[in-house]
Amino acid sequence: MSIGKEIYLPKAGKKGFSEGDPAPTLDPSRPPAALVKTGRKMDLGLKGKVALVLGAGGGLGGAIAASLAAEGAKLALADVSAEGLARTEAVVKAKGVEAISLVWDLADLAAIETNVARIEAELGPVAVLVNNTGGPPPTPASGQDPALWAKHFNAMVLSVIALTDRVLPGMRAAKWGRIVTSTSSGVVAPIPNLGISNALRSTLVGWSKTLAREVGRDGITANIVLPGRVATDRIKFLDEQKAKRENRSVEDVSAESTGSIPAGRYGKPEEYGDTVAFLASERASYINGSVIRVDGGLIPSI
Repeated sequence: MSIGKEIYLPKAGKKGFSEGDPAPTLDPSRPPAALVKTGRKMDLGLKGKVALVLGAGGGLGGAIAASLAAEGAKLALADVSAEGLARTEAVVKAKGVEAISLVWDLADLAAIETNVARIEAELGPVAVLVNNTGGPPPTPASGQDPALWAKHFNAMVLSVIALTDRVLPGMRAAKWGRIVTSTSSGVVAPIPNLGISNALRSTLVGWSKTLAREVGRDGITANIVLPGRVATDRIKFLDEQKAKRENRSVEDVSAESTGSIPAGRYGKPEEYGDTVAFLASERASYINGSVIRVDGGLIPSI
């Protein structure tokens, strides 16, 4: 396309260009409207929507809650730690939004109805569900007690499925909903000595991909986000455990870890939180059934 002095427009009443019309040209001083910077902040369409964030007492969950609050969402914060919830609630309320905290053990399936009913009564129907569950302890894939597998399956998988089933009718009635499930880069490239985590988080990916096709026509999206190595207490703990197993310093382990990341550093929790907030937004309405990596380029596979 040539660059000229004027932008050619079709004549009034015409739907487009016809054969024989002059070729359209662009005036460099008048860029297309889609490229013009308006100077306004992108509105994610989350103001006033109710978001339930699991694992909101700190780490990635706390960062997700803060990012959603910055967009005006009302927050229902769930975690087993009352102390952690108090910190996150203070952060989100400082952003001028409503928030409630629920001390919630996700392994207790009976608590789902009680807690969701409270959210609906105090804030309204859940429009955004962020499934962000804690990770199991580092373990090999073999030799683990079946009771340990069952414990973490209930907390990490069954609870997520049951909770999603509880809030889906409200989303369907509203013809709008967002289900964002946080797992791990270990579902793409299994992480050594995280056998239980790799297995159970992969289960959630298959479930979410299936769900996405079932709910898409109801105005609901279901997506997976894979965090890489983000600077949280969880990553600090894993580095410490690896240092102990290999009789090395934590500093050495961390340096080796960040050195393997193309970005050259661990991620910032707020970077992850902002990614989830976008997927939860009106702007991401055509992103459904996707698996999004937030890992600084760590995983080299396509």
